[in-house]
Amino acid sequence: MPLSPAATSLDVTGLTCPLPILKARKALSTLPAGALLEVLATDPGSIEDFAVFCRATGHLLIEQTTSGPVHRFLIRKAATDGG
Repeated sequence: MPLSPAATSLDVTGLTCPLPILKARKALSTLPAGALLEVLATDPGSIEDFAVFCRATGHLLIEQTTSGPVHRFLIRKAATDGG
């Protein structure tokens, strides 16, 4: 069963580290706690980068999928933003 649509979608395809994480952090800062953010990235390092980012900030990485060169991350914003 598919998840409900993301509240906000962020396309960072074509960008390399650290820009995808920095742009996701900025986008999350504008969302209310519990909101969903979908991030589309092509940087191969983004798989590990987003896992580490979510662990460090308390956000929940709900899903990570890859289709061709595009990695899709679905992140639920933490109740309190850890940074």
